Amino acid sequence: MTRDPRIDDYIAKAPAFAQPILAHVRALVHEALPEAEEGIKWGMPHFILGGRNVVGLAAFKAHAAVVIHHEDQSGEGMGSLGKLASLADLPPDGELVARIRAGAAAVGTPRPKRAPKPELPVPSDLAAALDGAPQARAVFDGFAPSHRREYIEWITGAKRAETRAGRVAQAIEWLAEGRKRNWKYDKC
Repeated sequence: MTRDPRIDDYIAKAPAFAQPILAHVRALVHEALPEAEEGIKWGMPHFILGGRNVVGLAAFKAHAAVVIHHEDQSGEGMGSLGKLASLADLPPDGELVARIRAGAAAVGTPRPKRAPKPELPVPSDLAAALDGAPQARAVFDGFAPSHRREYIEWITGAKRAETRAGRVAQAIEWLAEGRKRNWKYDKC
């Protein structure tokens, strides 16, 4: 496992009492899960297997926390180990390594990636309108399949012929301007 320098920084900036707790648990995670990746999620150090969180660490003003994902988190404070103020508050190393490994086993295998959705055929009325507007055609053809799908589903979802014709006209206008279907929701 490679060490993420952001976690080194996080531990160095933690309150003095929390530094040995975080460093010790980090070493135990390295021992228990040598194949895990380190990263920062939600502003906290995390150890990740197959894209899934297994263990998280956090330091606060008066306590530290260790989150072993897939364990009951209903105890006092964040995480299943409660509020940790010193190394003595941690369970024995063997028990903690076993709990970390159990959390990793609960994560299981990585989720398989979904197959991409097949391309939708361009409806004839949209194709005819695109043929009459070369700028809109160029933009439409340059879009990712997901963006083309948004336009096609929007147009074919119309129940009335008048609505569909209006959507085709609106689509051509937006495409000529280079806009995606849901352009209103893009951040400025």
